[in-house]
This record gives sequence, C-alpha cells and structure tokens, in this order.
Amino acid sequence: MLRVLAGLSDDHTGERYVSGAPAIAFQEPRLFPWRDVATNVGYGLTRIRLPRSEVSARVARALTDVGLADRAGVWPSTLSGGQAQRVSLARALVAEPDLLLLDEPFGALDALTRLSMRALLLDLWRTREFGVLLVTHDVDEAVALADRVLVLDDGAVAHTLDIEDPRRPHGESSAETDHCRVELLDRLGVRF
Repeated sequence: MLRVLAGLSDDHTGERYVSGAPAIAFQEPRLFPWRDVATNVGYGLTRIRLPRSEVSARVARALTDVGLADRAGVWPSTLSGGQAQRVSLARALVAEPDLLLLDEPFGALDALTRLSMRALLLDLWRTREFGVLLVTHDVDEAVALADRVLVLDDGAVAHTLDIEDPRRPHGESSAETDHCRVELLDRLGVRF
C-alpha cells in the first residue's frame, strides 16, 4: 500500500489519490554504502531539479532536524542502527513532503532508540506539519503516535479506532490509551 501511495508501484486496481507530494522511509535504511551520509540524504532530491546551493541547504537542514549534522561526511558503515534510520528519515524529509510514509521504521531498533525516534518523529511532525502514514505491527507504537489506527486484514480495513485524546508525547499512560491498547489487541485476537 505504501509503495502505491508513494508512486513506486502500479501493481494495483482502482485509483490512487494523494494530496501533495509523498516521501517514504522503509523499515531498512537502504543507504548507499559507497556514498557519504550527505550524499545519501541528497539522493532524495534526484527527481527534482534544484540549484546545488538549494540541495546543500536542504540536506544540511534535514540532517540538523534528525540530529546528525555532524555526521554529514561519514560513511554509512560507521553509523549505528538508530543513526542509519535517522539518515533514512532525513532522506525522506529533504524533499519537504506533504505526506510522510513510514514502513515500520523503528521495528529493528532497540527499545531506547525506538522511544527516541518516536519523540523525533513527533517533533518533526509538529514543526514541519506534514501528514504521516505509519505502518507498524507494534500496538503500543500505534497508540503512542496515532490519531487514528486502521487494522488491516487481507488488504481490507477490518477496524478503525480514533484516539480521542491524543497526548503528545504519548509516553504517559491514561485510561484512554489503556482502553485503546486493549481494544486493538482484542481486534487482533490477543486476549488476556
């Protein structure tokens, strides 16, 4: 679904409507090992023609936004998993998208890095005001980050849950977040 929305696949029936320009960050960072971090981030701009100075400015801003301005000239092999994922996020952000599509971007990260990346995503969402479509199998992550959660079953929406009191950041538990978590787990067939 994300590949279709991003315009990377036409292997679907029906029509695709996306308001604004989308960008995608995958579960795996997919960085080019033969290019430094800044060049990897700038690759997100290869489909649009911009002056070199504008490309450099956008790359610098994206790396600053994800906290890696000091790593612009290093090789991907020297990065931690969390840093590589932040470079992948910067590569999506450099295009200044209206819609950010995220395919389980925190799934392979350790628990502390995952929490840090969630906070980073929320900060970027607040400052840049783009839409976000996040695919995750982590119920806690969905409840922590979403205003609306869709449960898919065999490619169709099986359940929709609106989070009425989205707390930002969602680190804190409330009666509503606990209720949402239990409702989603129940829909997924997990019973306590």
